[in-house]
Amino acid sequence: MKIRQNIRHWAAKNALTAPVLGDIANDKLVDMHTDIFLGKADEDAREARRDHLDGFFDATMDTYVAALEAGLTEAKAREITHIQANFDFFNHGWTEMMEIPAEEFEEHFRRYEDFFKRYGITVDDPLGEFRPVDGIPEAPETPDKRDQPAYENAIAGFADDVYVEDGDGELHVGSGAAEPADADPRNAPGMSDAVDNADTERADS
Repeated sequence: MKIRQNIRHWAAKNALTAPVLGDIANDKLVDMHTDIFLGKADEDAREARRDHLDGFFDATMDTYVAALEAGLTEAKAREITHIQANFDFFNHGWTEMMEIPAEEFEEHFRRYEDFFKRYGITVDDPLGEFRPVDGIPEAPETPDKRDQPAYENAIAGFADDVYVEDGDGELHVGSGAAEPADADPRNAPGMSDAVDNADTERADS
């Protein structure tokens, strides 16, 4: 899969895995991902999918952290969560939101087979053991769209590895760029005020 990786992605990783800040970063990243993918859907379908996507992306944040803890790079950990999302989109027939074509699912799955099998992740069960005990909200399906010959936003041809475009436009294949030393959590989406508030609270305690 082809993904981007810039200072904001590294900052988000550091915010998400930090004490205290992690929960705030989680909520900000969930909101951001839901809005991004709903932006690819028809306007009249968006609100009916919002709660489902919020719940789904909240669960994939746990997948991301588990992948990092398993020793996978930031790019690969993030790609895993995108693969999960594409499985879910396909199952619902939300093909306009898909980033990769369904015929490449097996190749993507095989690259992370050990991780996916460890947590019970499959095309039919994209969250596996990361699914919350009380589940996530349901949403209307559009199964007829699965029969379309092409998915308008899916990009084919990048199933053999992770292709990472860095902030300078350079393409890295296999793991992504090295983590910069200045990946301040403040640069993560919506985190500037949260980090400053946390710093103030620590100084006052």
